[in-house]
Amino acid sequence: MERRPFNRNAKKKTKDSKTFKKPRTGSSGTGFFRKKACKFCAEKVNAVDYKDVARLQKFITERGKITPSRLSGLCATHQRILATAIKRARHIALLPYTARY
Repeated sequence: MERRPFNRNAKKKTKDSKTFKKPRTGSSGTGFFRKKACKFCAEKVNAVDYKDVARLQKFITERGKITPSRLSGLCATHQRILATAIKRARHIALLPYTARY
């Protein structure tokens, strides 16, 4: 009696004794998406002020978390600058660390 591998995605042998993998069937929907343009690059902002609470709150969730760059649409440079500005504003209690209950 031949044992089959437990892993479903394991390589299977055919009659030719060649190995092959099943093609992946994922939930790839429309396929094409456009990367968001960085808001700070468009405005040519070099420094983000930690005292500008109205601007910083746009990049914070309701729970108080910093939104990732794939959701906020910022480039890596401005995402790092924004994160430090948010952390500074939290430190001097301009922004909350967590949501209010």
